[in-house]
Amino acid sequence: MASNDKLTSSSRVAIIGAGVSGLAAAKHLVHHNPIVFEASDSVGGVWKSCTYETTKLQSTRVDYEFSDFPWTNRDDTTFPSYVEILDYLESYAKHFDLLKFIKFGSKVIEVRYTGNGGEPLMVDLGAYSNLLPGKPVWEVAVQNGDAGDIQWYSFEFVVVCTGKYGDVPRIPTFPEKKGPEIFKGKVMHSMDYCKLDKEEASHLLRGKKVAVIGFKKSAIDLALESSLANQGEGGQACTMVVRTTHWVVPHYWVWGLPFFLFYSTRASQFLHDRPNQSFIRTLFCLIFSLLRAVVSKFIESYVKWKLPLEKYGLKPDHSFEEDYASCQMAIMPENFFEEADKGMIRFKKTSKWCFYDQGIEFEDGTTLEADVVILATGYDGKKKLKAIVPEPFRSWLEFPCGVIPLYRGTIHPLIPNMGFVGYVQSNSNLHTSELRTLWLSRLVDGKFKLPSKEKMLDQFSKEMDVMRRSSRYYKRHCISTFSIQHADDLCNDMGLNPRRKSNLFLEAFSPYGSQDYRLNQEEIN
Repeated sequence: MASNDKLTSSSRVAIIGAGVSGLAAAKHLVHHNPIVFEASDSVGGVWKSCTYETTKLQSTRVDYEFSDFPWTNRDDTTFPSYVEILDYLESYAKHFDLLKFIKFGSKVIEVRYTGNGGEPLMVDLGAYSNLLPGKPVWEVAVQNGDAGDIQWYSFEFVVVCTGKYGDVPRIPTFPEKKGPEIFKGKVMHSMDYCKLDKEEASHLLRGKKVAVIGFKKSAIDLALESSLANQGEGGQACTMVVRTTHWVVPHYWVWGLPFFLFYSTRASQFLHDRPNQSFIRTLFCLIFSLLRAVVSKFIESYVKWKLPLEKYGLKPDHSFEEDYASCQMAIMPENFFEEADKGMIRFKKTSKWCFYDQGIEFEDGTTLEADVVILATGYDGKKKLKAIVPEPFRSWLEFPCGVIPLYRGTIHPLIPNMGFVGYVQSNSNLHTSELRTLWLSRLVDGKFKLPSKEKMLDQFSKEMDVMRRSSRYYKRHCISTFSIQHADDLCNDMGLNPRRKSNLFLEAFSPYGSQDYRLNQEEIN
């Protein structure tokens, strides 16, 4: 535990993290002169720390931009590389003069709640406390550099924007003498691979038998990088070890129709359950569940026609809608299956595996020789968050059902004077993060009030009920099938018109994006 002998006076608001959510929070809370603590040496978050040479955005520029800062080349329909995204975020920070608020190389290592001096209790429900009470309620310990001095700051309100990805890798567990310690090759997590430069990555992969564990976006990108590094004489194939398959799509068109028609318009989302719906609407959704299944099968038919999923045993056992509802759909790189057809990418499906001295052993008794094993097994966002949130709040973090109960995707009813941005997923995380930080800013400024803690927890429970009915992967906390309703709720709280389109036809059948929520002068005031 860090000593707080060096307590430094500070601003009223702290923001932890300078990724997409942290920058949006800083921009909307700029009038409070926030201090933004960023552990790295630049803005960008996961776009800085969790990218490979081939990493690209999975959508076009117009679907990934701030409402008041469009891309200069927004008409370019190619997917931007991570370098282009970092440049865009840097430009955003400079345009709104946010860099002066950011302390780079400043890692938050501890947070303490001072509050009113009493021990907070879970039974202490009722009204939520004032967000800016006029005196500090949080103390934040910050380490400057890898071994720098620890400095303490005090704040009235803290916004946590460290995100669900990066920093804390999720590592599989193995039986005794079946783990990486007995393997004679090299084992690393994808997070460590991201730290390699282009030359180091090529040296690691070239001429090596590489096994990539996983089948989500990072694993797919890694397998493709390995195959490209092994072109020509002496090249070795990469094997993807797949436990659970998920739906991938080649692009955002389905049998000649734009993908947004199926899930991203008011008309399409009207067919899906949403929180706080009436009995009649619940009955309507039940009746039209067959239509939703037809839509899912329609998309699946196109994907199976376009991609050789069945040929390689990669067709998921669950519906496409389940993956979309849990934010697990991924765009497949153009030349991925070309490399598979050449034998440079292979697949092994298994539910259990472990190490042996020469590689990997599977539950069916077969083995795979490997020189390098890369674990693309994701990140433990909850563990990262628990390292920041102190007791007793840490114990309540996932109360009551193992998922962080964030009201409006932002406020934890049991943690006072703290906001969380970037932890509830959607089909457009930048857009929802920006809208939530605008909502949070107006909440902090007292332009509207929160309901009671009981009502906030009840709202969260209703959202979880919807997600449970939509997907077995509901604990990923994704609102993609009712994202427009979520935005409507935020707008209604802020006193903004939730209907953002110019006419009824566009309101029903065009997708909602960040530009729809660009405020006019009257709404700013």
